[in-house]
Formats: sequence, C-alpha cells, structure tokens
Amino acid sequence: MRHTIALIPGDGIGKEVVPAAARVLDAAGKKFGFDFAWTTFDWSCETYARTGRMMPEDGLDQLRAFEAIFLGAVGFPGVPDHVSLWGLLIPIRRGFHQYINLRPVRLLEGVRSPLAGRGPADIDMLIVRENNEGEYSEIGGRLYKDTPDELAVQQAVFTRKGCDRVMRYAFELARRREKKHVTSATKSNGIIHSMPYWDERFAAMAKAYPSVKTAQYHIDILTAHFVQHPDWFDVVVGSNLFGDILSDLGPAIAGSIGIAPGGNINPEKEYPSMFEPVHGSAPDIAGKNVANPIAQIWTGAMMLEHLGHPDAAKALVSAIERVVAEARTVTRDLGGKASTTEAAEAVAALL
Repeated sequence: MRHTIALIPGDGIGKEVVPAAARVLDAAGKKFGFDFAWTTFDWSCETYARTGRMMPEDGLDQLRAFEAIFLGAVGFPGVPDHVSLWGLLIPIRRGFHQYINLRPVRLLEGVRSPLAGRGPADIDMLIVRENNEGEYSEIGGRLYKDTPDELAVQQAVFTRKGCDRVMRYAFELARRREKKHVTSATKSNGIIHSMPYWDERFAAMAKAYPSVKTAQYHIDILTAHFVQHPDWFDVVVGSNLFGDILSDLGPAIAGSIGIAPGGNINPEKEYPSMFEPVHGSAPDIAGKNVANPIAQIWTGAMMLEHLGHPDAAKALVSAIERVVAEARTVTRDLGGKASTTEAAEAVAALL
C-alpha cells in the first residue's frame, strides 16, 4: 500500500525535523508493509519574501489530491506572524475542514517535568481544540486608522454545528479511554454571549454520553489547575483560542515542547488532514542540526493512525518512549548531546 503525502517543511527547524521524521516513517512503512510517495512543497516565509505569497493561489488545489499533509513549522523573523499564519496554515485548516486540532500531552519516562514530584502517571491527556471558527475569525476591521479615534473590532463566531462536532469528537475519545472524563474550557463569567452558548452545547452533548464524567472550568483557573493538578485531566475540549493556549501549556508542564505532536484533522476524510508538531520554527537554532525531532516523529505516528496503521503508530510511539527513557540519544533540550539526525536514527533503529 502506498500513501501520497504532501511535505511542507516550512521555516527554520522544520527543514531539518521534517526530512528526519520522514525517514523514520519510511522505516515504519518498510516494517509494516506500506510506503510513502512524498511530494515536497517549498512554501514558507522565504517563499513570501520572493513572491509576496506564502503559497500559490492554487495551493489548496495542489494539496487536495494528497491523503495527508506533513508540515514542519511556519514563521521567521522579517515576516509578521499574522501574515505567515493567515497565508498558509489557516487557509489549509479551513479550506480542508480540519475542524479538529488534536494535541496529546504526556509526560514520558526520562523527561523531567518542571512540576515538582510529578511523574508519567500524572500527566496524560488529550487536548481537543476547535480549529475552524471561534475567536479566530476574519470578521472585523479597523476604523479611523492613524487617528486618535482609531479602533479595532474582532468578531468571534460560535455555531451549533462547530461546537457540537468538536465536543462530540472529545466525548468519543473519552469514551474509549480509561478515565472517561471530559473537561470543558470556558469563560462564561466574563464573555457574555459566546461562552454561555458554549456551556449550553457542552451540557447538551454530555447528556448523550452518560458513561462519561464531565467538568468545566473558566480558562483562568483552568490554567492554574493544569499546573497544580494535572492528574485531574483526561480529555480537554476548548474553543480555538482557549485550546491554543492550553495545548502550549500542556507540553510545557510535560517537560518539553520539543516532543509535543499535533494534528489538524478532518475526521470524515473528505479532505486531507494536516499533521504538524506544536513547536515553532525556532530560528535561533535553525540550521544547526540540534533541534529535537521527536515532536515531528510523534506527529508522524498520529498520521499513521489516521491513515489506518494503528500497529505501526503504536510501534513508533513505543520506540519514541524507549529512546527518551534511555536518554542516550536525545537532543540537548532533554539533557542530551545528540543531533537531530542521530535522535531520529535512534528511533528508526528500534523499529
């Protein structure tokens, strides 16, 4: 079986960790009886500097034929973040209805959490972020620019369809996990329309899953609970903004954002899903072959699961766990001295 995958290394360390992870995925495919047809697209901030666009006008049409997209990182000094994000990531996420952003958060054996006394049993959660609407809408604008009366208006959008589908996805995940628990991130004491509506839809969805326990917290105290009580959480569902915040905080308490995977998923598989790690392009270490490839490799394991290879995905995650636990071939963010290439090769060797 051959899978057609679009590779977008992007910027900074993406150009190092994506090829390294692709080689690991090739090794997984060789062991489990499938392979990949990779097609690389050089869309990045460098592309923007040359052409004025992050990707061509027909970029989505070029990507549509692929089964999945394997992305590294986007963003580089000289190009404003809102330009790089709205020029590449958001059009792909929305054009392909990737309304689920799934980010596993686990403290692996061998990784030290900044939280005193916490071990792997204490931090094991899935963060489910709504990925197509919410606070990240395009509705709004500026008036009276460059005058004392200048103002900016940003409109958040919460639809029943959008809320229900991301919550249903979270409950379905929780139903298959040991704790069977979903936590909702809200702020209905301060945001008067959208967040009470979110709470109403969460309560309605919970009635359809009587075997799943629930909790909801305002986002401010929820971030505190992530630090003080990470063991409370199993599946956490949040709006676009709140999910974004929590899925950076989660890897931070799990020891390193350099091992945090992520996926932008179209569950119906009507369009290609896009898999990208949580970390950014890290321009300060780009080109030095020192970036941690684990997040990109683990992201690849998520892609394998999505493509219908759960055994290969499980084996790949097991290899990651062993490499990290043994700590002989890890990068400097995990206390080691290995290069990007060496760390990736260590994972591949265990397959």
